[in-house]
Amino acid sequence: MVEAAQIPLLTAAQVAQQAQVRQAGNGICFADFGDTQVAPEDLERIVQAVPSAVASALARRAYYFVPLTLAEDDTPKIASGYASDLADRAICHRNTRLGGSECIFISTRIMQDRFALAFEYFINVGHHFVDAVGVPESFAELVWSQARADTRGETSQDAWENRRRAQERGAEDEKAKNAYFEAAFSDAVAIYMLAMTLDFDYGELKEREYPLLTAHALAERLRHVAGLFPPNTGYEFEIRYRRRA
Repeated sequence: MVEAAQIPLLTAAQVAQQAQVRQAGNGICFADFGDTQVAPEDLERIVQAVPSAVASALARRAYYFVPLTLAEDDTPKIASGYASDLADRAICHRNTRLGGSECIFISTRIMQDRFALAFEYFINVGHHFVDAVGVPESFAELVWSQARADTRGETSQDAWENRRRAQERGAEDEKAKNAYFEAAFSDAVAIYMLAMTLDFDYGELKEREYPLLTAHALAERLRHVAGLFPPNTGYEFEIRYRRRA
């Protein structure tokens, strides 16, 4: 078994200097560093899934796929390989500013599979996109109409909690509503990109802390997002329903 003492730890700045950053066809800047255990073609497929219309809003950001990201102090450390004791101290991702750019370090070795890695990346992209451009009014109107109709469930813990607060405080509480819209929109963008990258069962997104949004309501949101941000060449978006046995 590899011990932590045998795994070099580097600062985020050192990794940024050593890693070869490249630009995907959609404009996303990314790099892999160390023993990530991710095939180059799989990584490129995931990165390139971000629609060009979304990627264009993510200027001055770079996504680094590394084995493990440790965040035990103000200066994140990057492990160039895997050791179980380091994995116990690792987090899914860490954002840090280097120069005038934001660098996002994603830990590949604590993800169980390609599904988990892709979703972690897309969740980050979704939040960064909302930070950059906000939420389209048409999408906000859609999700608020669903909330007023008492549609069951949500797409994440953040969306669920913010929706509850917004409904408890009333439609006039713009702060609570906007927090809900941002959470729901970033979720929808992330799930949309995941759907273009992998075939997966919607139930795989379920977490225990909140009820999952009904499939019909999610389909409405994803179709709306697809209309705003069409897939890149080589990607397709499709929703399939199936009856339970």
